[in-house]
Amino acid sequence: MEKVLVDLGAASYEIFIGEDILGGVDEFVRGKALLVTQKNIFDLCALPYDVAFIPDGETSKSLSEAEKLYTRAIEVGLDRKSVVIALGGGVVGDLAGFVAATFMRGIKLIQIPTTLLAQVDSSVGGKTAVNHALGKNLIGAFHQPRAVFIDLNFLKTLPEREIKSGLGEVVKYGVISDANFFAYLEDNADKILQRDLKTLAHVVKRSCEIKAAVVSADEKESGLRRILNFGHTMAHAVEEQTAYKTYRHGEAVAIGMMAAALISCELGKTSADNVARLERLLRRFGMLTTCTGLDADKLYAVTLRDKKTVGGVVNWVLMRDFGSVEVSSDVPVSVIKKVFRGLCNGN
Repeated sequence: MEKVLVDLGAASYEIFIGEDILGGVDEFVRGKALLVTQKNIFDLCALPYDVAFIPDGETSKSLSEAEKLYTRAIEVGLDRKSVVIALGGGVVGDLAGFVAATFMRGIKLIQIPTTLLAQVDSSVGGKTAVNHALGKNLIGAFHQPRAVFIDLNFLKTLPEREIKSGLGEVVKYGVISDANFFAYLEDNADKILQRDLKTLAHVVKRSCEIKAAVVSADEKESGLRRILNFGHTMAHAVEEQTAYKTYRHGEAVAIGMMAAALISCELGKTSADNVARLERLLRRFGMLTTCTGLDADKLYAVTLRDKKTVGGVVNWVLMRDFGSVEVSSDVPVSVIKKVFRGLCNGN
């Protein structure tokens, strides 16, 4: 079993990575626990705690579903020393985390991510949220887990599309922080797609190490942590404009990364060769790199409602080179719309 430390002083915790490691969860449970999950996931891994099931899909990240979980928490007798355990993908983790952050002003949380995307991204860092009809993740709180358990065996059970979705976030880490990791992904693409667990173990661990380092330096996104949003500004707009039904999150992030890279190239911050290299890897992983048929002007309007927008100005994460990005609020609207139009036209 591998361990990655998220160093946040008194709020520090470890990420445990390995196979058949869920027996360790009980060490973090003192008193009652509520396991939040989905029925198909629970059938793979029946843990011995009170259970609350939520429906599949992004629409479960809502205040109405959160209220149902509050009711269930009260029914089973959770108190301030109790634990909420999130067993599932990003939707489960975000919703259960939000409930843990707000029930009785905050109780303990344990994350057990079961998708590749949740393992490398949403389970780590303490961001919890539900969606609003006018935007994704607009209602939320920072609430760090007490531990994260990443059992690699779950990756064997995932549909192919879920693996590819997770790879959208994985590629992001190579762009924002580690050129050598990006090259590793290029060199090992076949093994990754074949779900070689040794290769995936390295992919998951390195992704978690990068995110842990960023979160440790900037827990609440006042500076450095913004780089984790590379590709997400357009991604959230794409998801909203398609009612969260057309694209998985990682698929939308792949399109968003292309938008950010193309904007960076238009501004002279990165090279056309870098953009092409990023596109090749995303396509190698079976990711779409355009959003043909969507409305560019509507997508732009949605970006202005993004939670990272301050005073009507979008903070874009732009690519300089592999392993190097910058945050800029000085991106001309004409450039953004030009890139959006190109991607919406399939270019």
